[in-house]
Amino acid sequence: MKTSFNKYGRKDGKDLCEISLKNDNGMVVKVLNYGATLEKVLLNDKNMILSLNSPADYSQERNYLGGTVGRIAGRVRKGQWRHGLEIHQLPINEGENHIHGGIGTDTEVWDFEPSCDENSARVDLTLFDPDGHNDYPGNLKIHVKYELDNDDTLHYSINAVSDQLTIFNPVNHVYFTLGEKDNIKDLKLKMNADYYLPVDHSGMPDRGMEEVAGTAFDFRKTKRVGDALEADDPQIKDRGGMDHPFILNGNQPGAVLSSADHKVIVNTDAPSLIIYTGNGFDHTGKYTADFGQYAGITFEAQIPPAEGYDLGRITLLPGEEFKRNVSWKFE
Repeated sequence: MKTSFNKYGRKDGKDLCEISLKNDNGMVVKVLNYGATLEKVLLNDKNMILSLNSPADYSQERNYLGGTVGRIAGRVRKGQWRHGLEIHQLPINEGENHIHGGIGTDTEVWDFEPSCDENSARVDLTLFDPDGHNDYPGNLKIHVKYELDNDDTLHYSINAVSDQLTIFNPVNHVYFTLGEKDNIKDLKLKMNADYYLPVDHSGMPDRGMEEVAGTAFDFRKTKRVGDALEADDPQIKDRGGMDHPFILNGNQPGAVLSSADHKVIVNTDAPSLIIYTGNGFDHTGKYTADFGQYAGITFEAQIPPAEGYDLGRITLLPGEEFKRNVSWKFE
């Protein structure tokens, strides 16, 4: 096991660094302290995730690749959190909704500390997000850990504590490719999800859970991702692909994504995985010009977005610890 890091720049008075974790099998994981970002996963020297050309590119244009997105990843309807008689307003930054925490945690430079022993190589990253930043209440201390073991499993965790009543629902926004160059349509996917959440024109859930049976969203048996993306399904057509929460049934693993040569097995204690298939990539953007539609697929492990304004499920009491765990086993 080995850890190392390399400074590649400066931002906001802090050093920007690329941290490398290497196991005894030669698998290498690269993490940026910009955004607590998962930059690369190299298995037999092949990158398993969607990455930009250089570490320095990540802070130039927000694109969410591998970032720890928060305080809330995903959308909040009209940016409103209603609790008791109070209505708390968050910034509106996508149509009529709030998305991805405003200028969120994936755009901050985190402190970090690498370490390793005979069993794992890891990096711990911490961020202090002050009261009122992006109009979120509470001083929030966030701790993210990436830990690589000799089973070729990368463990990712988020822990956080606030000193005030607040809302928190972060996610790692890594896009998996399993080394596929153009798109992920020919990858195979299986999920332990019997229900999904249909969404409205703005991407917000609007009618509760629906069974995946008989729909394009049925991955209870392994099938090609492209079969869903090419389906004549109004939900797929409206979003240009998948951009939907899948409600996990409690059986592990949550998801298995496979190619002819590789596989990633996703386990999590989150109640849902939000699947986004890179519908918006269109060979534009200075740093994402190489990415076309369906260039990668996410498994965003979190509490699914709320239909309305009651965000009780993602509310943290003062001093209450938030915990989220995800693991990605590569083969």
